[in-house]
Amino acid sequence: MNWGIFFFIAIAIILMRVFWLRIKANSMNSESFKALPPKDQLAVLKECLLNNPTETNLGNLGEFCKAHEINAEIESYRPLLTKQLEITKRKDAIAEDNELYAQESAWMDQIEPFEFSEAKTAKISGDESLAIQRTIEGIARLYSDEAIEKRLKALEPVYPKATKLLEGYRNLMKIRDNSGADEKSLETLRKKRDTWQEDLLTIEL
Repeated sequence: MNWGIFFFIAIAIILMRVFWLRIKANSMNSESFKALPPKDQLAVLKECLLNNPTETNLGNLGEFCKAHEINAEIESYRPLLTKQLEITKRKDAIAEDNELYAQESAWMDQIEPFEFSEAKTAKISGDESLAIQRTIEGIARLYSDEAIEKRLKALEPVYPKATKLLEGYRNLMKIRDNSGADEKSLETLRKKRDTWQEDLLTIEL
């Protein structure tokens, strides 16, 4: 079972203030959306597309990437979008949806959260603590197992807690992959992920 089944009800603390904008963000001209910092705008647009696969949301993400000179092959997401729309019309397609969500997550993580660039800038300036903080905030905005594991492993040499977080995430993956798709199992899994995310965002420097 993949995070796609319940990911959008497992709200990371860092994203709480932007999730309510996902409907308004369908229009990039909305005042509430334009008031957000670019890093939050990107998070909203990615979340919108994953949660609501439409041509409008794909186009919005493409326009944002172009405006901010982000090198992203937006058109390569279109087959995934088409497949998602097909799956939503069918019943009992959980396994197929899980596989597709993994592909969507990997694609989305190619567009790195701006927090990682902020972390690089902080590191260059010699502010290691800020670099660690921004990296963790960026990890909280990743979707795929591979991207999350990679970033946590890279963080281990300068942030000892990263080892604990990586072990915790791998344990979550095992629980998830062996979990049922019933309501009780999903609720238990959601709580465990919430706990992990809260620990992730409790920075210990």
